[in-house]
Amino acid sequence: MAKTPEPWLRGPLPGLSPALQPVATALIGALEDIQAATDALPPEQLWRQPGGAASVGFHLLHLSGSTDRLFTYARGEPLSDAQRGHLASERALPVPPPALTSLVDAWEVTVQRALGQLRATADTALDEYRAVGRAQSPSTVRGLLFHAAEHAQRHAGQLVTTARVIRGLDG
Repeated sequence: MAKTPEPWLRGPLPGLSPALQPVATALIGALEDIQAATDALPPEQLWRQPGGAASVGFHLLHLSGSTDRLFTYARGEPLSDAQRGHLASERALPVPPPALTSLVDAWEVTVQRALGQLRATADTALDEYRAVGRAQSPSTVRGLLFHAAEHAQRHAGQLVTTARVIRGLDG
């Protein structure tokens, strides 16, 4: 059975600037890693925190929200009330807690929306100034997009590891 190469080895994505290909392939890689790691994950394992580590559910909830927020800042827009509400829900487990399928689906929608924004981002805009958060910290479109990609990769890796640990504890 042939293994599919990692997204960055599959060739350029159509309609996307070469400057933004690494962002896109990192997001696609994070999506695929998460889909594989959560496949058949029992519902009772979703919110477990082995050794105090963040749960699989937290990583999924945070990934969708944080990526959406970073891409909003990259567009030069302020956060909406809904985005601020999502941020608050990441800090305390929502009641009732979301199901795995809804969290994975939300992450996939977030990645697809991000890919659309990447396709619409001109190379000439990459070094435009952007203010981030309440502190209005300085960044650029490029900085925000690349941070979103590396942030997604970091949380995807943590999610994969946590899912393996939980399966090992319960197996």
